[in-house]
Amino acid sequence: MWGYARAASDRGVDIIQNCEVTGFVRAAGRIVGVETSRGEIRAEKIGMAVAGNTSRVAHLAGLRLPIESHVLQAFVSEALKPLIPGVVTFGAGHFYVSQSDKGSLVFGGDLDGYNSYAQRGNLPTVEDVCESGVALIPALGRVRMLRSWGGVMDMSMDGSPIIDRTPFEGLYLNAGWCYGGFKATPASGWCFAHLLARDEPHELARAYRLGRFATGQLLDEKGVGAQPNLH
Repeated sequence: MWGYARAASDRGVDIIQNCEVTGFVRAAGRIVGVETSRGEIRAEKIGMAVAGNTSRVAHLAGLRLPIESHVLQAFVSEALKPLIPGVVTFGAGHFYVSQSDKGSLVFGGDLDGYNSYAQRGNLPTVEDVCESGVALIPALGRVRMLRSWGGVMDMSMDGSPIIDRTPFEGLYLNAGWCYGGFKATPASGWCFAHLLARDEPHELARAYRLGRFATGQLLDEKGVGAQPNLH
């Protein structure tokens, strides 16, 4: 994340921390800025990319989206000698693990399975993730877990993202990335920038329109239907 921030700053992006969006500024039938805890910020175009807070921030603009917020936990173990050379995944249990430069194992699994904005999870999910890890690599049963945390995920109803203009002129949306947010950030940012600059979707993101939920043209690649926690 610091790498993204430094690169953005080097390219002229103003990063304002501890600045909460509290509302939107409207003029002549369009959105022309945001109200924040540190004052009003006006712009010709507003791009909303706020991950797990998408529904909450969109509500400030009077927009209801086909998105739910769920908690996804991640875990870090004690430092070990080199054990895992890359990223190892276990599809049947939805488990992943990799080893950091400091030697800690970083791993996780499924969503907690209920709607929440809390950045902490529940114990049954901890047990399930650790069980999957030990099933894949039995030696992990002897490793101590140091800490865990929960990230809030914006889960779309079909498991695919939304990169599109909103019904409000001047407001653009990049959301619904489910599990793929951080890893998909470079590509999604490229497509979102194209949309903001040209007012037309990038060819890679033409299917990620908000209107597909109204017309029934969903991208249900996993085949689990409109139940976000299963995506």
